[in-house]
Amino acid sequence: MANVADTKLYDILGVPPGATDNELKKAYRKLAKEYHPDKNPNAGDKFKEISFAYEVLSNPEKRELYDRYGEQGLREGSGGSGGMDDIFSHIFGGGLFSFMGSQSRSRNGRRRGEDMMHPLKVSLEDLYNGKTTKLQLSKNVLCSSCNGQGGKSGAVQKCSACRGRGVRIMIRQLAPGMVQQMQSVCSDCNGEGEVINEKDRCKKCEGKKVIKEVKILEVHVDKGMKHGQRITFTGEADQAPGVEPGDIVLLLQEKENEVFQREGNDLHMTHKIGLVEALCGFQFTFKHLDGRQIVVKYPPGKVIEPGCVRVVRGEGMPQYRNPFEKGDLYIKFDVQFPENNWISLEKLSELEDLLPSRPEVPTIISDTEEVDLQEFDNTRGSGGGQRREAYNDSSDEESTHHGPGVQCAHQ
Repeated sequence: MANVADTKLYDILGVPPGATDNELKKAYRKLAKEYHPDKNPNAGDKFKEISFAYEVLSNPEKRELYDRYGEQGLREGSGGSGGMDDIFSHIFGGGLFSFMGSQSRSRNGRRRGEDMMHPLKVSLEDLYNGKTTKLQLSKNVLCSSCNGQGGKSGAVQKCSACRGRGVRIMIRQLAPGMVQQMQSVCSDCNGEGEVINEKDRCKKCEGKKVIKEVKILEVHVDKGMKHGQRITFTGEADQAPGVEPGDIVLLLQEKENEVFQREGNDLHMTHKIGLVEALCGFQFTFKHLDGRQIVVKYPPGKVIEPGCVRVVRGEGMPQYRNPFEKGDLYIKFDVQFPENNWISLEKLSELEDLLPSRPEVPTIISDTEEVDLQEFDNTRGSGGGQRREAYNDSSDEESTHHGPGVQCAHQ
């Protein structure tokens, strides 16, 4: 027999703890036929026990929780969802447990409230240099006048209609062997599970047990933190009677920077240079995220190609919790060419003599056709009409002059 923390659910189905899925299914079908309310009207509770046991043991995750931790593990793992409180109490003899599926339990066994999530917009400069700021939030705190009871001592009573659960449970049969459990908010207590006489309600909180309070948090954004990283203030979320407060969680949202883009611990930027700089070397400055003026030099004779990337080591983002180590800065160069006719033909010939030689012109054979290269406006599309228009323009020009006529296109 397998070593498990609790065997009650196995005993209900009459199978050993090490039973296979097929054995569980056979046992459930046999018992369901025998105790189904259609055949045995007085066996409603027994049928619910069988159905619940099979639901748990046929689910691998629930079964593992039950095998390892027994009833307690199953209760905490389910979070009280599914409306199975009556069945738990009937089978295990325990008390009621919460239907607050969004809540969990803390290590000391108390219910734990929901965490409060808030976005916090930060600039790339903040993430580079670190920043301390104050954040004002509104949250619920226990009423000091009634100590979170909602009224004077003894005024709060458990709702008799829902037995303090805040919901009512109904079981509806869908088909033979299939039932559906439904729950609805209790109308007598509006889902609170408690009722207080109007005259006995606390004047300060009006029976709500909590009041709103403004909380000022001092937030430390450390160097190297990233977009999407969380800053947690433990136990600072909404308070509620009998519930351990959750956390306030700030989610960092990085704002766009005009110069730099971040990738991990590296920074990227684009810089424009002219053709003379790309060919003859250059020097330029830029302001870094910490306010420093950085001078970038590139020696003459080393050519910068359009779109190429160069790196400056150690000028990226500081590493989180190790700010003296930094990533790298990658600079992409956008080479700007001169405007048309920027130099005379005489000077252009002199420039060509200084530049690398042209490739040899291929030998022209017979049956060749000479065409002109036209400027192209990509906003007008590239339909057949434009192609015919360009061809017609070329034909007109051929009729007025002879010889090569190639023009550079600027897009």
